[in-house]
Amino acid sequence: MSDMSTPPPLRRVQLPDAIAAHVRNAIMSGLLRPGEFIRLDAIAAELGTSVTPVREALLQLRGEGMVQLLPRRGYVVAPLSRVDIVDLFEIQSHIGGVLIERAVDRIGAEELAGLETINKRLQSAVRGKESAEIERLEYAFHRTINVSADSRKLAYVLYNISKYLPRHFYSADAQWRAAANRDHKRIIEALRAGDAAAARQAQAAHVMDGRERLLKHLDAIDFWETAQRPG
Repeated sequence: MSDMSTPPPLRRVQLPDAIAAHVRNAIMSGLLRPGEFIRLDAIAAELGTSVTPVREALLQLRGEGMVQLLPRRGYVVAPLSRVDIVDLFEIQSHIGGVLIERAVDRIGAEELAGLETINKRLQSAVRGKESAEIERLEYAFHRTINVSADSRKLAYVLYNISKYLPRHFYSADAQWRAAANRDHKRIIEALRAGDAAAARQAQAAHVMDGRERLLKHLDAIDFWETAQRPG
């Protein structure tokens, strides 16, 4: 489980999207549970900002269906079921699979070399337990593939789905960090061989590994059973 107790102060240029990402990550990783009230002042203090951008972020999350506004009471985390989690990963796996199949025919030697470099840097970040760098490199790795697919609209849809992945949760998981390096190598090998089926399989295995780790964690903390309901 990620340590979100001492996040760095957020610059104004990152607000309110960064705050929305922070709250979204807390919900998806089980730090905030369905039915739990969200204290705007607590989030503002935690992130070193004012309440105004926090309120803007929660309005954004309300539009996504992640939080609900109870009249005269405030914001609460919206219902989130095990099926919701499964569905998100299923969609991610399907769209990511289409993109990587298309990338097989389009990716060049320069992009493949770039993927190798990113993965080597990721290994170094893993050894140093540099969570922010791990998250950045993981994003860069998959973005390189998605850009190579030359399917901008589909890549945009996948980007919006991937916002719901609790990146801090994964970057803090030692087993996931090791598995990511292994999975990336398999993806690179399949792309280099021009094997679309193997590339899609490797990509799906990577996504489903993340799904199972998250579900196991949420099961272990009784996320579904102990979800609060506002009275």
